[in-house]
Parts: sequence; structure tokens; C-alpha cells
Amino acid sequence: MFKSIPIRLVLIAVIFTACQSEDHPVNLVDYVNPLIGTAPSTTISALEHGHGKENNAQVVPYVTVPFGMTNWTPQTKPSETKCHAPYYYTDSIIQGFRGSHWLSGSCVQEYASMSLMPLSGDLKCLPTVRGSRYSHDKEKATPYLYQVYLDDYAIDAEMTATKRSGLFKFRYQNEGQAHLVVNPNSDEGQGFIQVIPESNEIVGYNPAHRIYQGWGEPTGFSGYFVLQFDRDIQTYGVYQGKEIFEGKTQISDSEDLGAYISFMVEAGEEVYVNVGTSFTSIDQARKNLYAETHQIDFSKASDELKNTWENLLGKLRVEGTNEDDKTKFYTALYHSFLQPRTFNDVDGSYVSFAGSKQILNSGDKDYFVDFSMWDTYRASHPLFNILMPKASADMMHSLFLKAEQGEWLPIFPCWNSYTSAMIGDHVIATIADAYIKGVIDLTDQQYAYLLKNAFESPKTFEEYKEGKGRRALKSYLKYGYIPLEDGVEESFHQNEQVSRTLEYAFDDFALYQVALKKGDSKNAELLKQRALNYKNVYSQADSCVRGRFADGSFTDDFDKFIRKSYITEGTPYQYTWYVPHDVAGLIDLMGGDIGFNANLDRFHKAGQYWHGNEPGHQIPFMYNYSGQPWKTQELVKEVMKKEYGVGPGGLSGNDDAGQMSAWYAFAAMGFYPVCPSTPEYVISGPHFDKITIELENGKKFEIIADGASQGNNYIQSLKVNGKESDKNYLNHFDIINGGILEFKMGSTPNKLWGVFPDSRPSSMK
Repeated sequence: MFKSIPIRLVLIAVIFTACQSEDHPVNLVDYVNPLIGTAPSTTISALEHGHGKENNAQVVPYVTVPFGMTNWTPQTKPSETKCHAPYYYTDSIIQGFRGSHWLSGSCVQEYASMSLMPLSGDLKCLPTVRGSRYSHDKEKATPYLYQVYLDDYAIDAEMTATKRSGLFKFRYQNEGQAHLVVNPNSDEGQGFIQVIPESNEIVGYNPAHRIYQGWGEPTGFSGYFVLQFDRDIQTYGVYQGKEIFEGKTQISDSEDLGAYISFMVEAGEEVYVNVGTSFTSIDQARKNLYAETHQIDFSKASDELKNTWENLLGKLRVEGTNEDDKTKFYTALYHSFLQPRTFNDVDGSYVSFAGSKQILNSGDKDYFVDFSMWDTYRASHPLFNILMPKASADMMHSLFLKAEQGEWLPIFPCWNSYTSAMIGDHVIATIADAYIKGVIDLTDQQYAYLLKNAFESPKTFEEYKEGKGRRALKSYLKYGYIPLEDGVEESFHQNEQVSRTLEYAFDDFALYQVALKKGDSKNAELLKQRALNYKNVYSQADSCVRGRFADGSFTDDFDKFIRKSYITEGTPYQYTWYVPHDVAGLIDLMGGDIGFNANLDRFHKAGQYWHGNEPGHQIPFMYNYSGQPWKTQELVKEVMKKEYGVGPGGLSGNDDAGQMSAWYAFAAMGFYPVCPSTPEYVISGPHFDKITIELENGKKFEIIADGASQGNNYIQSLKVNGKESDKNYLNHFDIINGGILEFKMGSTPNKLWGVFPDSRPSSMK
């Protein structure tokens, strides 16, 4: 029989358990699972609508500082090829550990990366030969520490990171011969590597190259690295392909090159390796490594990185009964904080934008690169504007530095270059959102750069070909839309005329907001009219957008349920709803609330909503504009449940530098920035019982929604700072000024809350 337990011990246990809950002993960072999204998507809409790599989230289990220069990941794929992430959960072989510059969740290229691999027994150098089997049962991934057991070599491998450096600990279980192999991951047969025995170092670099505009051209910088070992280097060499050159110290500009060191180990012996990185030089990589690691060991580095993530995630503290939802939420935040990328060294040095190779200095600010702008303007940057406005301001400053150095604001700046990879001109919307929300101010020169993108085209074809300026702007200005005759050839995404028209109309609206705040009435009026250009590609007969010729006629090549060349990565029906700035105008085109709601109902009934791609991310929130906000609440709940999971296939499409994840973070909080560049968020209802936002200004914003975490996700009523509110939208400054948003939630919809015309979010004025 069980023995009786003294009452005082029971009380102590109860009190201790309560204190655990109240004091949040579970570290928030331990809710993060970086393996979510590393396998092909298993969600419903991904399987129905995704094509090829669109069905992969394309994230990897990064160990990294938020917005770090170099992110560290296990490697299961050896190349830097476009659309090939360094790690996939379904692969069974680990080839090494990579210092990566892969744009998280993307289908772009890896660049300027390097890899290292510990071995025991025979020396094997090539990544495709040296790999080891591993088991996910012996793999642990967190944002601050990655651990795995390499079965073929009996090695326990661990890695952690600082902002520009990686730290490794390899425990060799068996005594005998051991090796460490290092290589730059060049696909072009370029790069350099050198063993420096007297300083126990291996150094090297991997030149970066452009894709999209200027495909294959040098970017003007390389990924430099310095590895430092905790033991004397005695046996070493380099290799090229299958040939090994023992005793040789360096090799360059050959395919499949690298270097190695060999040594003897005792059973259980630990080997430590630290790797510094830079985009400016080997010396700067060495300086970065010293500055960030000379006063810490592996354990302390891991603890400090854990604290960094804990403090950042602690800006958003959620409470509720569903632990899986907390995993999804904090993993979403982790994915949201990976890019853009810090590009400058610890002393501020960085290579100037667009290939000029000049070394500049960022001063007391970080200089950022890798803006997946077509994606992240929607929710990622608005999230930064709430949680970390100072960092957001530095990001906007980096964009203007690029404009100063290249003479044009970049539309989709990656690998410190112009690209024009995607459509639209959303650098305008991103900057406008920060400006309208008071995160930044704009000088006259900075405002001039925004106007230049909207009103001018490059004077020479070479500039345009480089990726400067809006694609097909001349056609857009001439016709008020981009006709099908303009194939938009100097772009990676050619054609897509209808989608471009819609997105330019939104960007014009965003700049219209800036012009109003700047007091520029002349350009404000011009931009206001251009913001209505979405109407020029809308077919009343089809209640849908449709390709249009220069003579004004619509194309016969039309089926709103099927992908068309004039639509970006989707169907005409899916892009019809891309009018985030004037939903009221779109409602009018569809015959008012009744016609709009009926059309939107048909859209969802037909299974056309595809959450795995960004252009539709605002669609679930659109019923708030048409008097049926309870349908928004229902849809958002459904998307959160069906399109996000806690398994490796738990993201419904490319995460695209965190946009897919930022959507979830906003949805879980209960509001979403449908129209960046306006200070409004559309309310959909929280999914936690309590959410506390710790603001950078020292204030708090609390969201209370008892029962929300148990599935009560229909809004019954709302109080804002104690006052009843029927508004189904939230003002940005109500958040920033601190306060309390108190929801009464229920299991059935209240079809009288937030339905009246004056309850709805703003549209064009």
C-alpha cells in the first residue's frame, strides 16, 4: 500500500507548483523547436496548392543570435544551389556543420558559407563521402545549442554561437585517429583555404555571387572565416576533389577544395573549435572571433545565447492551457527574428552596397542585409515596429544607406546587392510603416529616394538591368496598369502584370500616406489616384481580376481557379483580394457587403485560400470590413489549427524570412496588420488567456481573454482600457502607449459585435 504523506509536505508541493506557474520557471526559449518546418509540409493547403519547393518551409535548425551575421546549422546538403536549404529533416546523413547565410525559409541561394566536420578513423574529405548517419532520437535542436550523435564516428557534436562566431565541442567516444575537415562551399570552383600551424588556425574565404539580376556576377565580397583549435596542429594538409596533399598548407580556386588536421584522441576526449566570420577580410574574422569569444568558453557562450533569446521572447509572454500552442507561438517568434542579417564587423566595418567593394563603417548602428521584402513587409517588419523599434529603425537606416550608395532604394536587397527578385516595390511600404508609426523620421533626401522609386525609371538600360527601379514602371504610368504586351523581361519573375499592378497600387497608397504626413499635397494627390489602379485590372463580369491588353480589352486566357502567367504564384481568384488599402472600394466593386461576402464565401468554399504563400495572408481578416467579423474569427482559428503544427512538417509553405511565422504570432495575439503604412490592426481575437507585451519604452500592453486557450475564440465583447468598444480594429498607438485590451470570449459567434460601418477598419480616404 502507499504510505501516507504528511499534510505539510502536500501543502509545500501545492505551493511550489503554484509558484512554478506564477513565476514562469519554464524558460520560454525551451518552447522553441527549430525542427518545425524542416520537413515537407503536411498541411492541407500546401498539399493542394503548393508546387515543388513551395511545399517546404525551407527553414533549418539555426543556432544563432537574433539577426546574426552567420547562422550555424547541421548540413545534409553540400551545395549553395538556389532553393536547396542546408538541412532537411528527411535526410539521414549529416555532412558537417555549416556557417550559413541561407535566407531562412526561402527559395533563394546560400552564399559565402563554410563547413567543418569531425571524423574518426580514416580521413574522408568530400562532403558526400565523409557524412555520418544520425538519429533524430539523438538530436536536440534549440536556438542556443544544437547536439547530435554522429553514429559512424562515435562523436557527440555540439555547437553554439555568438553574433559573428560559432563555437563547437566534439567529444570522441573512442580512442585513436581523429580529424577535422574544413571547406568553403563554393559551387563555382572558387575560394581559398590555408592551414597556419604556428597559430593553430585554418583560414579561408568563399566568394559570393549574385542571382536574379546580374546572375553569376561577383557581389564584391566573400565570406571569410578563421578556425582556431584548442590543440597544436601537427598533422595537416589540403585536398582537391579526391586528392589529398598532406603537409601542404594552402589551396585556392579549384573545385571541391578544403583542408584538414589530424590528431590522436583518448576515449571521451573533448576537442574545442571556435570559428570567426566576416564579410570584409580574414583579419576582421579573427578580430570578430577574439572580441566575441576571448572571455567566454563554450558553456558560457551557450548560456549567454540562451539568455539573449529568453530576454527577446520575454517581450511577449503568453499564458494558457495549451502547451502545443505555446510551442507554435514561440517557435514562430524565433523564426521571425532570424533575418535581416547583420553585415558589419564588431568595429562597424562593412563592404559597401552593390558591388563597389569599398569598406565603410556603420558607426554605432548595425548595417543589415538580406531583406526578403516581398514577404516581410506584411507582418515581420510590423512586428519589429511593436517589439523592437530601435532595431527596426536601424534596419530602415540600412535601406537608406543602400540608396545612398547605389542611388536607388532596393526593391528586394539580398547578398548586399540589387536583385528585383520578386514583384512590387515594398521597400516603400516597409519604410512607410515605420514612418507612420513613429519609429523613424524622414529627411528630405530620404523622402526623395522614395519618390524616385515611384516616379522615375533609370536613365540607362544597364542601371535598369542591374535591378534598380520598379519593373515596368513606364507601362504602369502610361496605362494605369501593366498590359499583357509588356513581358517585364528584365526581372526574375517575368510577366505577372496583374499582380504587379495590384501591388504597385498598394505601394502607391503607402507612399501617399507618407506624402500626407510630409505635407506634400501635390504628390499625395497623384499617389492617391494611382492607389486606385487596382480597379483597372478588375473584371466586373467575373468579380475577379484578369489580364488586360493595352487597348483595354481583357484576355480570353482566363480561369480564376487556375494559375496564369499574369498572376504571381497563384490564381486570379487568389489575387483578387489583394487590395489591402481599399477593401471598402473592393466591396463596392462587388456590389456592396452582400456581394462581397457571397464572393468571399465562394472563394473559401472552393478551397482557393492558400496560406502557404504570402499574397493571401490578409484574406482571413477581410470579413471585418464587410460586417461579418465572426467569420474572420472562425477562419483565423481554422488556419492556425490546420496550417501550423508542432512536427517537422508543421509550416504550410516557405517561411520566407519569418513572414509565415510572424503571421501566426499576430494571429495568436488576436490582431493583424492588413495594411502596413497605416497605424491599424484588424482584430481577430486572441488565442491565449493572457498576453503581456513588454514595450521598449518601458510600458506594458496586456491582452486578457479568459478561456481563449481552451477554444473559446469568438469575441462576445471588448473593453479598451476599461471602456466598451465595438471597433473591430486596434490603433498602433493604443498599443505603444500601454494599456489593457480585455475580451469576453465564447464558443459561439456574437453576430452583433463589430458589424456596423463605424466599427470597421479604415479604407482609402
